[in-house]
Amino acid sequence: MSDALKVWFNGELRDLEDCNVSIRSHALHYGSSVFEGVRVYKTHRGPCAFRLTDHLKRFYWSAGIYRIPMEYPFETLFEACLETVRANGFESAYLRPIAFRGDCGLGVMPGDMNVVETAIIPAEWGTYLGEGVLERGVEVCVSSWQRVAPNTIPAGAKAGGNYLSSFLIVTEARDRGFTEGIALGADGLVSEGSGENVFVINDGRILTPPVSASILGGITRDTAIKLARKLGYELVEQSIAREQLYAADEIFFTGTAVEVTPVRKVDHMTIGDGARGPVTTAIQEAFFGLFDGRTEDEWGWLEPV
Repeated sequence: MSDALKVWFNGELRDLEDCNVSIRSHALHYGSSVFEGVRVYKTHRGPCAFRLTDHLKRFYWSAGIYRIPMEYPFETLFEACLETVRANGFESAYLRPIAFRGDCGLGVMPGDMNVVETAIIPAEWGTYLGEGVLERGVEVCVSSWQRVAPNTIPAGAKAGGNYLSSFLIVTEARDRGFTEGIALGADGLVSEGSGENVFVINDGRILTPPVSASILGGITRDTAIKLARKLGYELVEQSIAREQLYAADEIFFTGTAVEVTPVRKVDHMTIGDGARGPVTTAIQEAFFGLFDGRTEDEWGWLEPV
């Protein structure tokens, strides 16, 4: 591993301490950034970025929604992600591609729409919600903070400003002694966690809120849906009422950071047997099996570094 962390910043690899931005950056004042989180796994085929192509497609789509012009073509950023992993000598890593409006004036409307900075920040990142949670699960609460209503801001875009909502949800949960929170939408129905999609299982049937429920249409969410259907489970995208959480046999989260994490309690109410259930276990094993060869990567999700 390199002695100093190498970051890809505005077209070149630099030492982390040499990556500086202006305190007048528009993104600092108004949250005008878009980003991604991408896992690189140590696999049976060597280090592989997981669904990097799909993450970068969403990256450019999010930028388009917020009118952030991308200076670098897709192929350049794709190779830059891989180059950043190689430069740091990582066999597994978490990558944070980010594009944000820089020093373009202090008004809400940028003085120059084309002042955009781009970076790819690597990190070594283990289990997001704590050691052992992939086996024992987490305890969560239903947050008092709702997700944004439709036609306020685009919940489906992965933008920096959107995550102020996530901060409030997880901070409240931690203040109340929980690991994470689940937010309801403006309609009072289940939306998502602060950074996770939610899956609810009852009688072997898997439910998850649709993308219209003010959720981020997660790439790990899509992975879990495809794996579940491949395993023969019935999976339906539909609205979920709060009380359905309490009546569930199993619940699990998905996300790049959390991967596939079971939920053992909601609002102090035990879910199922209070342990990782059989459906969650099967999907979790299929997911991690992608990286050791137990699950065939028939979708081309593993992209070699």
